[in-house]
Amino acid sequence: MAIQEPDYVWMDGKYVNWKDANVPILTHAMHYGTAVFEGIRAYPSEDNLLVFRLKEHLERLVESCKILPLEHKFSVDDLEKAILGLLKKNQLKESSYIRPIVYVGYGGIGLNFTGFPINVAIAAFPFGKYFTNPEIKVCISNWKRISDESMPPQAKASGNYLNSVMAKLDALRAGFDDAILLDTKSSVSEGTGENIFVIKNGEIVTPPTSASILVGITRGSIMKIAQDMGMEIKERDVSRVELYQADEVFFSGTAAEVTAIVEIDNRKIGTGKIGEITKKIRDSYAEIVIGNNEKYNNWLTEVY
Repeated sequence: MAIQEPDYVWMDGKYVNWKDANVPILTHAMHYGTAVFEGIRAYPSEDNLLVFRLKEHLERLVESCKILPLEHKFSVDDLEKAILGLLKKNQLKESSYIRPIVYVGYGGIGLNFTGFPINVAIAAFPFGKYFTNPEIKVCISNWKRISDESMPPQAKASGNYLNSVMAKLDALRAGFDDAILLDTKSSVSEGTGENIFVIKNGEIVTPPTSASILVGITRGSIMKIAQDMGMEIKERDVSRVELYQADEVFFSGTAAEVTAIVEIDNRKIGTGKIGEITKKIRDSYAEIVIGNNEKYNNWLTEVY
């Protein structure tokens, strides 16, 4: 999706004009996917811009760095200050997306990046709805979700996302909005960039970490919100057939927020419209991120 290009980005401790934010053509991450990143949202309230779960996102970035490993000089506090400063410098007051990335820079050619620079950059720009439709139609992808037998699915790593890109492009070309990937055991894993929740007879189920999911910040938020609303959520393996038989299914994610899935593999889910439980969770989440529920204000960081 196209974006409105910002005036500035942050690179290795400095604010840089967008047009000057360049990297060498032999940057290691560009060739080998050796980067980890986060996607973070900021929402306008009545009198401020609120970043949703900023510290949790940056702490997950640290955990992703440990896996490769990528060592750099910036602390979580440093990156938090950089993000808030960048939002201000770009004068962002509307719904926005923030993309911090830690990547292996240029130091030569070849797989071994020992001694190469580890660079950190942040972009922030206006961002609206990820899905055009509030209720989407998806397919089960022929591509299996990467497993930790070959790749680290718990890392939000650039190289992992070729798996998601292949599934997403196939789904779009077939007329769907997105895809669901199964793990190597043929259990439900996640969407191309979202976690998934399945509802049957009032019970909410989501795949466990062992299903090769990326443990989403939004996923954890939804679980807490639902539990606070008196709903029980179980983490367990989910079969493909359970998706077809579900009363409701929805995606959760920073970009997707809470998005109802009303059709899977050309099979109507429930009534074919957003379900009651999904709507309650979606509406509650939408109020929380703009600061309209004081109980969750500790999830929000003010920019101005």
